[in-house]
Amino acid sequence: MTTPSSAWKPLLTGDLAAQVSQTVEEIAQALDDFPADTLGQRHASLAGGVAGEALLHAYLFLHNGDEQRAERAAALLETAVEALASTVMLPGLYSGFAGIAWAVEHLQSRLFEADPESDPEEGDTNHEIDEALLSFLTAPKENEEYDLISGLTGLGVYGRERLARPSGAAVLESVVDRLAAQAESGPAGMTWFTTPERLPEWQREVHPKGLYNLGAAHGMPAVIALLAVACAAGVAAERARPLLDGAVRWLLSNRRPPGSGSCFSSFAGEDAPPSRLAWCYGDPGVAATLLVAARAVGEPAWEEEALAIARAAAARPTEDAGVRDPGICHGAAGLAHLLNRFWQASGEEVFAAAARFWIGRTLELRVPGEGVAGFRAWHAQRSTQGEWLSEPGFLEGAAGVGLVLLAAVSTVEPEWDRILLVS
Repeated sequence: MTTPSSAWKPLLTGDLAAQVSQTVEEIAQALDDFPADTLGQRHASLAGGVAGEALLHAYLFLHNGDEQRAERAAALLETAVEALASTVMLPGLYSGFAGIAWAVEHLQSRLFEADPESDPEEGDTNHEIDEALLSFLTAPKENEEYDLISGLTGLGVYGRERLARPSGAAVLESVVDRLAAQAESGPAGMTWFTTPERLPEWQREVHPKGLYNLGAAHGMPAVIALLAVACAAGVAAERARPLLDGAVRWLLSNRRPPGSGSCFSSFAGEDAPPSRLAWCYGDPGVAATLLVAARAVGEPAWEEEALAIARAAAARPTEDAGVRDPGICHGAAGLAHLLNRFWQASGEEVFAAAARFWIGRTLELRVPGEGVAGFRAWHAQRSTQGEWLSEPGFLEGAAGVGLVLLAAVSTVEPEWDRILLVS
């Protein structure tokens, strides 16, 4: 699904593009003004903290050349790195130290010009991170998390960002090895099981024996994309390719019959209900990761499957989407961005029209005077009834909304979505 930066096309034009551009600027300003002690302390993570916010400011700089945005991004990265140095963190990509290191790796070449006479290893701030991850990955463990958000697949995404360095390739290779060790093989192909102790309490009540997860955020679709990326990069390809082929076969064997509400459920099983439309769980995330895999290893049949799933998602009635808030994870902006990606990859107008619709829905969900620049996140698990929260971060909050809106009006490819494994 990767498109050369020069080929990225603005989705929006005219008055709507102007409105969206203004909204992005207002989000960036609101993040500057967001109180530091809201939700306790502004943490450093990629998902909800300042590392994720740095992405928005950096891509605004790439879009319009505003040096103040570059300086703001650099300052936020520095804050995140300081927190990394002084706080005990788990390694996960979205809430741990690997995510902060990913943001540093991704943005430093985009924000700072390298000195051609300097030693590239001398200024490598992430070398110690690589060593820590390699130590973590080679230590024997049982029932470790394999997912993108907090597990092995997320660590592989970090290694992918560091492929120019031998230690980055070593991290990705170690992740492939760990995924291979955990894989289950059967007549339908290869898959990964989530044991009950790795489930949040609310999900464990529904699945007391564990489950086979079909969501991009916590399940095997993201594994498929990562294995394909490893194959394309020539990293542990002889081990990754059999896993990849078996995993795609297993995934497609769990496709629901036509007319059953969605192409995939959130988990495998005959009694599994239709899924909502989202990146984290649902057909858009499955289609996007499958398309990445198809393009990475040159499998036209997989690409046809991915685009067919995406077309079904684009045509699904709004009332069945399950969209309540605007964020990337399970909201309107996340849907808009994936549909924009499908349009950029295929040129099919059906995806452009659907992406514009969900951009419009994202703007409709804005409530002046509430949240961050009017954007709020719905947290159903915080209380029995659920509640609206002011969320500044990337995954569910205003920074992510801003990045999606910016991608819809810019010619700069939104390569930040590598952390979603959709490019």
